[in-house]
Amino acid sequence: MTHRTVIVGAGIAGVSAAAAMRRSGYEGEIDLLGEEPELPYRRPPVSKEIVRGEKTPDEIRIKKAEWYDQQSVNLRTGVTVAAIDPEAHVVRLVDGEEVGYDQLLLATGGRARSPWSASGIRTLRSLADAPQLQGELTPGSRLVVVGAGLIGSEIAASARTMGCDVTLLETAALPLPRLLPPELGELYVDLHKSEGTELHTGVEVEAIEDDGDQTVVRSTDGRTWSAPVVVVAVGMQPNVELAEAAGIEVADGIVVDELGRTSAPDVFAAGDVANQPNGVLGGRHRVEHWQGAQNHGSAVGKAMAGGQEPFVEVPWSWSDQYGHNLQVSGWPEAAHELVVHGSLADRDFIAYLLEDGVVRGAVGIGRPRDIRAAAAWIAAGQRLADVLDGEA
Repeated sequence: MTHRTVIVGAGIAGVSAAAAMRRSGYEGEIDLLGEEPELPYRRPPVSKEIVRGEKTPDEIRIKKAEWYDQQSVNLRTGVTVAAIDPEAHVVRLVDGEEVGYDQLLLATGGRARSPWSASGIRTLRSLADAPQLQGELTPGSRLVVVGAGLIGSEIAASARTMGCDVTLLETAALPLPRLLPPELGELYVDLHKSEGTELHTGVEVEAIEDDGDQTVVRSTDGRTWSAPVVVVAVGMQPNVELAEAAGIEVADGIVVDELGRTSAPDVFAAGDVANQPNGVLGGRHRVEHWQGAQNHGSAVGKAMAGGQEPFVEVPWSWSDQYGHNLQVSGWPEAAHELVVHGSLADRDFIAYLLEDGVVRGAVGIGRPRDIRAAAAWIAAGQRLADVLDGEA
């Protein structure tokens, strides 16, 4: 009897899971269902090389088109799933088609949060979002970006590189608040300003409204900023609706165990949407970074092929802004002790974040080798003094 796996979501988690299943010897059918009409692609370049016109969509594909045929993966793009029925082991599409499964993987990712509606508002998460914005980012054009996290900061940097006048607004006191401790957030204040980006922090946006050919951003303290285009980059909303409607446990994402299993039999979840156990620090977390989705997808794919190895990984992410490559590993927090090696002023450093001497996070610019070493120390719960003594 032939087994059938259905994967809902053709982003990096879904594709990585399919690839891992085949590498692990899974011989059943694999249906990979993607809502976007595009051949699966890598998302990180969308806010950088794609919007700047430096790469084409075909240059950022996860796999070449022929790979899916070679691996006997039935890729179906432009397909929307209406519901899943865990009891009947059926996926129902919006056109009424039913797809049966023995195993189901939900790799549904997330969508850009957009609490406001105005004609000038743009978001940038998918390839489909890029062409319109790219056409609007011309030298001398004005742009307001709401949100100075990873995506917002990268869009601001890309637009500034293209010669736009950019205003960047952030609710927190400093940019990249979810990634960087305050001392390093200050570094990015200086970087944005040195590149000519107008940065305002501590901005609580009350409304974004149309006003003629302008879109006006209004803060709770009465300040306003306007431009023809406002990019809203205020985080990601995990796509949990299918799971929730099917009675699968949901809590800030789809709740999974260390193998990616959900509360429903034969249903797994992976990637940005998965609320997973934190195998290093304990507790649970949901990781919204590319590398995490790729590796979690691979690990869950192995489990679906019969593997029993729990997924344990220290998160790692990166950001390219104004020609500087930032890399972050672990769980940096403002309360951690900060130990810097190198020069913050020269933007060439590795900063370790310590909790009672134990390395919990690391942030670096131009130090990829040091970041890789730090990730191993974080995973092992090592004290910085001990590992540095060992290198002496």
